[in-house]
Amino acid sequence: MDTQETKKYSIGVRIWLREEAGHFVGAGRVKLLEQIKLTGSITRASKAMEMSYRQAWQMVEDMNKHSSKPLVEKTLGGKGGGGCQDN
Repeated sequence: MDTQETKKYSIGVRIWLREEAGHFVGAGRVKLLEQIKLTGSITRASKAMEMSYRQAWQMVEDMNKHSSKPLVEKTLGGKGGGGCQDN
């Protein structure tokens, strides 16, 4: 009787853009930007990705700081509420 199992393997690759200060952008940050564009809100994007607002906002701040122009612009709340715009 042949007891040899057939194993299936897969290969995964992750790519980051880095600079001396650390990671600039990777797959998770791209997904966050996509969710921000889709929802128009860092809060809703973070909830969709099951991450804290604080973590999402820190990622956005870091990307904006290292980019030649802001990738996400925050608008302050008020009567109509706040939001953000993905550039």
